[in-house]
Amino acid sequence: MHNLKNVDLAIPRNKFVVITGLSGSGKSSLAFDTLFAEGQRRYVESLSAYARQFLGKIEKPAVDYIRGISPAVAIEQKVNTRNPRSTVGTSTEIYDYLKLLFARIGKTYSPVSGKLVKRHSVSDVVDAILTLPSGTRILLLAPLRIKEKKNLKDILGLLLQQGFTRILYKSEVLKLNEINVSSLSAKEEIFIVIDRIAVAKDDEELQSRLADSVQTAFFEGEGECLAEIIEETGDEKIAAGGKKTKKSPAKPAASGTKNRLKFSNRFEADGIVFEEPSVHFFSFNNPVGACKTCEGFGSVIGIDPDLVIPNKQLSIYEDAVACWRGEKMSEWKDKLVMNAYKFNFPIHKPVGELSKTQYDLLWTGNKHFDGLHDFFRFVEEQTYKIQYRVLLSRYRGKTTCPDCRGTRLRKDANYVRVGDHSMSDIVLMQVKDALQFFRTLSLNEYETSVAKRLLAEITNRLGFLTEVGLGYLTMNRLSSSLSGGESQRINLATSLGSSLVGSMYILDEPSIGLHPRDTDRLIRVLHSLRDIGNTVIVVEHDEEIMRSSDAMVDMGPMAGSLGGHVVFSGTLLDLLKAESLTARYLTQRERIPVPKQRRKWKNYIEIKGARENNLKNLNVRFPLDAMTVVTGVSGSGKSTLVKHILYPAVQKHLGGYGEQTGQFDELKGSFRHIATVEFVDQNPIGKSSRSNPVTYVKAYDDIRGLFADQPLSKLRGYKPSHFSFNVEGGRCDVCEGEGEVIVEMQFMADVHLLCESCKGKRFKEETLEVS
Repeated sequence: MHNLKNVDLAIPRNKFVVITGLSGSGKSSLAFDTLFAEGQRRYVESLSAYARQFLGKIEKPAVDYIRGISPAVAIEQKVNTRNPRSTVGTSTEIYDYLKLLFARIGKTYSPVSGKLVKRHSVSDVVDAILTLPSGTRILLLAPLRIKEKKNLKDILGLLLQQGFTRILYKSEVLKLNEINVSSLSAKEEIFIVIDRIAVAKDDEELQSRLADSVQTAFFEGEGECLAEIIEETGDEKIAAGGKKTKKSPAKPAASGTKNRLKFSNRFEADGIVFEEPSVHFFSFNNPVGACKTCEGFGSVIGIDPDLVIPNKQLSIYEDAVACWRGEKMSEWKDKLVMNAYKFNFPIHKPVGELSKTQYDLLWTGNKHFDGLHDFFRFVEEQTYKIQYRVLLSRYRGKTTCPDCRGTRLRKDANYVRVGDHSMSDIVLMQVKDALQFFRTLSLNEYETSVAKRLLAEITNRLGFLTEVGLGYLTMNRLSSSLSGGESQRINLATSLGSSLVGSMYILDEPSIGLHPRDTDRLIRVLHSLRDIGNTVIVVEHDEEIMRSSDAMVDMGPMAGSLGGHVVFSGTLLDLLKAESLTARYLTQRERIPVPKQRRKWKNYIEIKGARENNLKNLNVRFPLDAMTVVTGVSGSGKSTLVKHILYPAVQKHLGGYGEQTGQFDELKGSFRHIATVEFVDQNPIGKSSRSNPVTYVKAYDDIRGLFADQPLSKLRGYKPSHFSFNVEGGRCDVCEGEGEVIVEMQFMADVHLLCESCKGKRFKEETLEVS
């Protein structure tokens, strides 16, 4: 495969093997393009033809035979997805288990009173009534629902026909056949008397009658039923002084007293009907659970505060608010400046030093001045004029969703809690804190039996994330905002979570982006993968990982066409005696010298008050015309500082359009020394299958131009496009410039054959005659 030169190799099974060597010596070709491709291909081909049609077709590597191979799992170095919905929680699958946990044992609490929201069943009502003292007399009531366009007389007549004989009106029990309807007001509460009962705890007949009556009450009251306790029981009461007196007739307790028990079989409390928890209710990738404002993205297109107040070191008086500059718009600023003394607002204080209340006031305004929200509302109303549309576009950007505050879930999903935490609380916690929370969570017997398996999966996966050194992340963190090293270790933790045995794990430089402090943690994880019965093969340059391996394979001797050979295969002790480049550096016979002098610098770019993710209000200077290294342990904020603050801020300053910039106060420095800013990350270049390094660096354009300038080309009328294998004309018509023909095989890997027409040269004979 690629530059491998007919390699024969024996790799021990169930051991920790490191493949090392120069960059470009053929390590990845051996590990991924040969071992992984064959391991996965054989596993897929062992499935039925029906199952195979749903899986990608896998290339058969150029190898004579591989014996004793296991199903393979590859953890590559690609920086994770660009998907704006993917978070640490979803990519590790912890979020899926959390959704299930909340749907199964989550309890809904009313945001008004904080009471537990519960749907009452018939047995709940019966149990509550039977807890009253024996002999207590109660009325079982159902509220009378008066539909529009129905008069009271017809409704009461219908009730009489249905077999109901009494109603409760203004705390009086009235008989339906003796009632004067004109004396009743439809605005007052009217209750149907369903049954009258004296509580007797051991009477089974009474219990079944009560259950029937409660069911009827729920039906008639459309989900509501009441039990009213009647005052005074017994035939006579003893007055003061010991004289017996006849008691007055029994009457219901006054309306709204504690003698009235209210039940509902609707899922409601405090007049709010709540949604019953289900799995989709907690999923921001589902229309049911996603926040209605941002549709589950966590951010909306709105007014970007960083563009409105670009320099937070200026005060309001010094024109900190960019959109209030200029002759016409300064009226808004003047109104605030003139009235500031009335509510004690510091107009000469830099915006970055305002308190949160004062900063919020600047946006919301009060009766003395209109805030920024009102200003932009006014501009939006004027967008039929072109100048206002231009003005608005200048300050638009991605902002955190005001409704869900970036957690992506609908508001009422946070009324459901497990323990004393809502779903948003848990995804905003650091992984190590979430692990502690789930380990110490106390549940009752029923909840424990339901959640036992789910909690085991959740704590396992959170534990693995902590083990690989990612305990500082939150589950709400976007996958696309992670560094390459972090995303690779998340893949590693996900693989560990599935705990396969008898597999072959192939890892691509897992120590990339990892501080040496954490390397031994990674080694422990890799050893534990090996100890449960897997073969672990790691492509790696890191010295510590090499020294902890069971066996090593050194590729070389050089890179590219000079590589592709196995220079050494064996244990570390044997390698130290070998003569390969790796051995010479490991034994320190060769080393990289420290430069004798460092370059001096005087120009710089400075960032003040950086506080995105875990940055604690930093002030940093980046030297210009020098090579600067940003370092620190994994998760200390290197990627956040450079990728999310420095890069987009400089890009916006130079007039480009950048991503949403992280939070910081001020950017200053010698910008005249910079023409453009480029960001190089670990993502593979080129999306097209025809893209190669020469086309990517645009050198091929000049090569085509050179060939089109030759006398023979001019004679035949060839243009530069004639020498491209991407467009018709000079390329081979049979393979369309691919150099090979693909024969599709149903349910099996496609077969790639060398093109018979151009023999893999991609061009027609006559095109190749130009030299």
